[in-house]
Amino acid sequence: MTPTTRRRRLLALGAAGCVGALIAVVMRRTGNSGHAVHRSRLGRNTRLARMGARVGTTYATTAARKTFASAERREELDRHRELRSAQQVADELGQMKGALMKLGQMASYLDDGLPEPLRLALSQLQSNAPPMSIELSIATIERELGRPIDELFVEFDPDPIAAASIGQVHRALIRDDTGAERAVAVKVQYPGVAEAIVADLRNADLLGAVLRQGFGGLDPAEMVDEIKLRIAEETDYELEARNQQRFAEYYRDHPFIKIPDVVPQLSTRRVLTTELVEGFGWSELMDRDQAVRDRAGEVIFRFVFRSLYRMGAFNGDPHPGNYLFHDDGTVTFLDFGLVKHFSPAEMSTFGSMVKAAAVDHDHEEFRSILEGAGMLQPEAPVSTEAVGEYFSHFYDTVRTDAEMTWTREYANSIVRHTFDRTSPISQYATVPRAFVFIQRINLGLYALLGELGASGNYRRIAAELWPFVDAEPSTDFGRAEAAWIASHPHP
Repeated sequence: MTPTTRRRRLLALGAAGCVGALIAVVMRRTGNSGHAVHRSRLGRNTRLARMGARVGTTYATTAARKTFASAERREELDRHRELRSAQQVADELGQMKGALMKLGQMASYLDDGLPEPLRLALSQLQSNAPPMSIELSIATIERELGRPIDELFVEFDPDPIAAASIGQVHRALIRDDTGAERAVAVKVQYPGVAEAIVADLRNADLLGAVLRQGFGGLDPAEMVDEIKLRIAEETDYELEARNQQRFAEYYRDHPFIKIPDVVPQLSTRRVLTTELVEGFGWSELMDRDQAVRDRAGEVIFRFVFRSLYRMGAFNGDPHPGNYLFHDDGTVTFLDFGLVKHFSPAEMSTFGSMVKAAAVDHDHEEFRSILEGAGMLQPEAPVSTEAVGEYFSHFYDTVRTDAEMTWTREYANSIVRHTFDRTSPISQYATVPRAFVFIQRINLGLYALLGELGASGNYRRIAAELWPFVDAEPSTDFGRAEAAWIASHPHP
């Protein structure tokens, strides 16, 4: 067996093991909250069992065929099995529309350590999922808004323009208070998805148990609670509307960051209506020249860290399906269901860590902050230099005042570094509640910038956004943003 073949087999088995663990978790689900919910759970569990059986059958069939195959044919069968298994998993997750699909989306673009066919199949979940019927969609809208569809909208497109893990989006026309027609996007939540997610998340505690086995110092209780809370919040479109409108008002008239306004009179807990924005998506962006991708990368980076450091909030799910790009270089940001708001004390800790690690290069101060924040056990038997080097890896892209290029290799190395069980430091480190989605934001952002291959002096860009530096603009985008700030003062 060649090293390449051995690696493929191990990766495929590892992926199959993860799927099997998810299936086992859900199959052990207990509870009785009514016959309808019970039947729904039985159906959901049956689908998971079928998925596990199909993946297992694919593996067994391939193993039998390989018994009499040449080495070259065995590699071909391995690749075919990986692809079939991956497609089966992606198809089922796409149909299920619950927390499992949400987790599948989160995992679909982070790390090339997954078998390539599995990563590609899961990537289908980034912006596409099988839609619900138009009859069910309209019935949901009419029930939520209390009026017939033709009274609510001048026109309503029955074909969804997007379908994802929690809801699908339709184009529509409304007439505003002045009598003018406005194009809107109507997001409709799948019936029963909130209950499905709550049911899935009941088993999230097992995630903590698994993590504890690999990381000796990890206390997963806060981490798991935070994940459960944030994912559950995504089913509340009223909360999402408030989050989105807050971002829209903050970024009003911004030169390159656009947030669609909410239409509150046509929004409820299960229906969210917003301004419709046209643009092109991530796959088309990847076909544009590198200069266009560089500009898009800078806009995304600025949006992430201006929102974090200046608003004290950010969408905890950086995702290629959440962006619309425009030929003038502007970017529209969508989906504010998973927003995390940070306290002033938390923001002070984040800033102090960045200053010690990336600006002052002070390992002693950095370690003291880590211990005070609860990320590192006090007096852990590891050197301060080793602690500084281990955690500073996350700041490599902004530690040096120089042009750099984001790469997939760097993004993947950060993912592997985050979950490196071989480091002695990992045995004394944990992830407090405040840092759970900071890690998620960073990992997702690095993956996206690495896929873009974006270049620039990101130390200088970051220094403009860090409140403890507040540097002068270093790019055209920075100068445009500085002019906007001068005319739109924010607290």
